[in-house]
Amino acid sequence: MTAITEDTVEYAAVEWFESLGYEYLDARTIAPGEPNSERDSFGDVALERRLHEAIARLNPEAPTEAREDALRKVLRVEGPSLIAANQIFHRMFSEGVEVEYRRSDGSIAGDRLRLVDFNYPDANDWLVVNQFTVIEGQNNRRPDLVVFLNGLPIAVLELKNAANENASIRNAYKQLQTYKEQIKTLFRHNQILVISDGLQARAGSL
Repeated sequence: MTAITEDTVEYAAVEWFESLGYEYLDARTIAPGEPNSERDSFGDVALERRLHEAIARLNPEAPTEAREDALRKVLRVEGPSLIAANQIFHRMFSEGVEVEYRRSDGSIAGDRLRLVDFNYPDANDWLVVNQFTVIEGQNNRRPDLVVFLNGLPIAVLELKNAANENASIRNAYKQLQTYKEQIKTLFRHNQILVISDGLQARAGSL
């Protein structure tokens, strides 16, 4: 009988995501310096090219300067705390990003640009990545699975092995709390956290 490991649980989860239509990539293939890199550094938590393409695709009538403004605001979302930054982003995520741009007559126009197509989910870019390394300061962490929606890391999954009595979902919960303290940038765009040991699972907000 094949031994169950955390890798077993991780790849079972990956297969489940793939069955739902998600693209899957091993984080090593898109790491900085790789031929197919999608990040300039391990401190980058959003996949900027995918986000840029999504904003353009979902807001075809918006001028380039407005789309670039929306991109900057999403990538640089800040707040006095992680929770506050996450709440600011959630409004952008659900209601659109407020932008201003100059019309051809010189007047200023306001608009909200969409980050997600909520009416047609298949029009979005869905990606799951395993072992996504994030370096923030002196902290180097690697969550098991990160789910990206249009290039934004909206979900983090921490998985344990049910066959290992020392690897409980309680330990997975504690590990997420460590991540939230040490690599805060990964969680500014977060919409859901998941812990599982392959038998039990829990999900919640930041």
